Amino acid sequence: MEHWIYTFNIAGHSISVNLDTIFTMWFAMLVLIIFALIVTSRISVVPTKLQAASEKIIEFFWSTMDTMMPGKNRQHVPFVASLFLFILTANLMGQLPLRIIHLKNGGELASPTNDINLTAALAILVLIYYVAVGLKAKKFKFFIHEFSFQGIIMFLVELLEMFTRPLSLAIRLFANIFAGEVLIAICLGISAKFLPLPVMFFELIVAFIQATVFMMLTIAYVSSAAGSEEH
Repeated sequence: MEHWIYTFNIAGHSISVNLDTIFTMWFAMLVLIIFALIVTSRISVVPTKLQAASEKIIEFFWSTMDTMMPGKNRQHVPFVASLFLFILTANLMGQLPLRIIHLKNGGELASPTNDINLTAALAILVLIYYVAVGLKAKKFKFFIHEFSFQGIIMFLVELLEMFTRPLSLAIRLFANIFAGEVLIAICLGISAKFLPLPVMFFELIVAFIQATVFMMLTIAYVSSAAGSEEH
């Protein structure tokens, strides 16, 4: 599953970008933005079916935050909800009719989350966010431990853990989505009529699970960074 790669030069340096990933990423964001605009433009005291469904989605995030991170935590809902909804939408795009669009290199449009560059970018956003939360809650105590040999060792261990956390997030999401799409492509090659259907149904479940896992781990990291200050 090759990417549609475009290379350009900036100050004598060659930079390559995956245009298919950029297109599908923007498409996923556009879908969510349009959905949000439609819902918020028709808010009423007596909710429509769409507004009621949207309120249920928000309640899901609130209840998840209340369960995993009790206390004053709802300020984190916009970030966590945006991550979940974007990842879920991006994951599902590999199962939608966008796959019938063929690229110049002969490939097909697929989930943007099957590109390690995108999942790494999402993981870096999580890293920046929970470090910012930790600094706000604990100031420099977030980094600096009691000045002793044990404190130095723990500081180095936690510093290493801080950078391996987003790495594990990126690889887990990328590997699961990429493997699923490769499996579907193999099934299409064997039997284009019936064999891919159960695999695609399974991938719909995987898409939701992976978005949920990413969200849950993000909440856990934020809760760990904030510590007792958030309770």
